[in-house]
Amino acid sequence: MQFCPKCGSRLAPKKGKAAKEDSIMLVCPKCGYKKRESSKKVEPKVAKVIQHNPQQLVAVIGREEQKLRTLPTVRIECSRCGNNLAYVWQVQTRGADESSTQFLRCTKCGYTFREYS
Repeated sequence: MQFCPKCGSRLAPKKGKAAKEDSIMLVCPKCGYKKRESSKKVEPKVAKVIQHNPQQLVAVIGREEQKLRTLPTVRIECSRCGNNLAYVWQVQTRGADESSTQFLRCTKCGYTFREYS
C-alpha cells in the first residue's frame, strides 16, 4: 500500500498502457497524481473451477472386494444358518444426533442384517 506524496491519500491501482505493454499505474483519487508501479506484464487472474466426477466420490464394493476379510468380527447368531460369527461395520443412516446403525454379515452364508442401537 502506497500513499500520495502530495496529499497523503492512498494510491489506487489502475491498468495502464505504456509502450505496448500492460502495466499497473498507482493513481491518487483526490489530486490525480500518477505513479508507474512496474514494467512487469500484468497477467489476468483466472479463477480455477474444479469439477469432480461423481464416480470419484462414490465407493463401490464389488464381488471381489466383498471376499476380502478385513472387517472386524463379532460373535452373534445368524438367523439363516445358525453360524455364530459375523463381520460388523457401522453407518450413520439417520440424523447426526441419533445413534448409528450396525450392519452384520454372516461369515458362512453371507446374509447381511442390521442391528439398531
